[in-house]
Amino acid sequence: MSSLANKHILLGVTGGIAAYKSADLIRRLQDLGAEVRVVMTSAAQEFITPLTLQALSGNPVHTSLLDPEAEAAMGHIQLARWADLILVAPASADFMARLAQGKGDDLLTTVCLASAATLALAPAMNQGMWRNPGTQANLQTLQARKVHIFGPADGSQACGDVGPGRMLEPVQIAIAAASLFQPGSLAGRKVVITAGPTREAIDPVRYISNYSSGKMGYALALAAAEAGARTFLISGPTNLAVPDRVTRIDVTNAQQMYDASLQEAPGCDLFIGAAAVADYRPVTIAAHKLKKTHSDQMTIELVKNPDIIAAVATLQPKPFTVGFAAESENLLTYARTKLQQKNLDLIVANNIATEGIGFDSDDNAVTLIDPNSEQELTQRSKQQLARDLIALLAERLPTQQ
Repeated sequence: MSSLANKHILLGVTGGIAAYKSADLIRRLQDLGAEVRVVMTSAAQEFITPLTLQALSGNPVHTSLLDPEAEAAMGHIQLARWADLILVAPASADFMARLAQGKGDDLLTTVCLASAATLALAPAMNQGMWRNPGTQANLQTLQARKVHIFGPADGSQACGDVGPGRMLEPVQIAIAAASLFQPGSLAGRKVVITAGPTREAIDPVRYISNYSSGKMGYALALAAAEAGARTFLISGPTNLAVPDRVTRIDVTNAQQMYDASLQEAPGCDLFIGAAAVADYRPVTIAAHKLKKTHSDQMTIELVKNPDIIAAVATLQPKPFTVGFAAESENLLTYARTKLQQKNLDLIVANNIATEGIGFDSDDNAVTLIDPNSEQELTQRSKQQLARDLIALLAERLPTQQ
């Protein structure tokens, strides 16, 4: 599978004759599996129309920072969170200068400043402008900030000059973009992830459950597969499609998830317990639907479910074991207690009381806690957060023997 499969690429188009190549670039990125959205500067629209790029990308083209409809929902922030990669092609000398200065005076620069995504530029300008000391100083500033620079190429230019400044060809840019996502950090590893809710039956039609959508666990499974791992996703009931290159094991209740986890966890390198497992289940399940009685109350006796993540952490050899702590108060205190009591290597803590993150949302913000440190990952899409988490966890795994 291409390394751009399922990637979200925000293509920025700035003013310059090379803007016509952006149309071809969209197709090249899509051919490699990416979903593409486009942001155009006002100067770019003088060279190619938004309608053209909308037709090719299949998504509305964004052109204005002050678009009333988009900004009603903080459109530029949503774009910033959506992107896995912001690719500006062509990137003009003016855009590079404004970005180097940290300006947010149009939609594209604002999105670049607001995003935690990888940022890459494909410069395109006259050879004299490229060689100008100011442009070179801006280039060095951007590179120091870990902005990836694709090109430019050397050759004939639209103005008649010959020299450096030509934008790379779209196929070259697409390949360079794909190289930023090369899998391999978990190559040869087995990863087991639990996701979604569990359902604990009361009778044939009723059950105890929770609001978990499974989105975080599924995003982690996709990221692990992209990183080259043999990935097993033990999933409670969800409405999500199984990610490519992931083996999904469907379960319904906590006991089934426990059994599947203890079946797959031995010999795995990394176990991530992202599921929202019910702590308790009814002692007995009624054989038939319970009928309403004259009483205003009904009592259900509950018994504690097996602790999946704690059981995995007792295995020998022990996989690197990561738990999740979804809390509505005292987040760090409760998470660190859980880390210690369950003998985990790391716990991912998130505050479900914070609006816009956690259960059933597309974004999340977490704090990673291990026995010696804490690391905060600010709000971003769950897809981006999953890739960031997998990259960090891959670094922490013991060296393969």
